Amino acid sequence: MSEKSSTEGLQPPRTLDGQLCFALYSANLAMGKVYRQLLAKLDLTYPQYLVMLVLWERDGVTVSELGDRLFLDSATLTPLLKRLQAAGLVARNRSTSDERQVIVTLTDEGRALQAKAADVPVDLFCAMSCDIETLGSLKQQLEMLRGNLADSTK
Repeated sequence: MSEKSSTEGLQPPRTLDGQLCFALYSANLAMGKVYRQLLAKLDLTYPQYLVMLVLWERDGVTVSELGDRLFLDSATLTPLLKRLQAAGLVARNRSTSDERQVIVTLTDEGRALQAKAADVPVDLFCAMSCDIETLGSLKQQLEMLRGNLADSTK
């Protein structure tokens, strides 16, 4: 945790609307609604979309690399990957150099889905109705907050 002296005398808000966590939670719910609509045409859930984004950036990553990148543990990631594999979008194979590792690769269908998903970020940007500078600043602040919170639990 950060130094207590910097928070001395601070009176944290005690109402629901005064809570930062509620603002984050409710914004996440609203964003999830928009993503559900946008991803329905791709037949993807939001977590599946995130996996596909990682694989479209770099195909052939290990399950542990995916988990690290998405902040997900293997118990959450494995069923998600099984569903993507059943949908024909990814393949999972044991590494030839280290049998303990599972490598996730895109199928031809998974690669083709990238073109179909190309408008998702643009459509989301339009739904947010904010200028690019505001969104960039907000993203940077949230990443800093995420890092600070992660550091506080070490």
